Amino acid sequence: MAGKFEVYQDAAGKFRFRLKAGNGEVVATGQGYTSLAGAKEGCAAVQRAANGASIVEAPSD
Repeated sequence: MAGKFEVYQDAAGKFRFRLKAGNGEVVATGQGYTSLAGAKEGCAAVQRAANGASIVEAPSD
């Protein structure tokens, strides 16, 4: 089963998204948006950014 984005309204009235893997595990969450359209655009931005993204090791703090 493919992953999916879930868009929802939180208790404070902000719209958020979470990306769930095929097994239902949440693998990413988005910031709060003032509109549903904004949250959906956030999903689309993640899709665009992840397409072909490389994996790099970041230096330790």
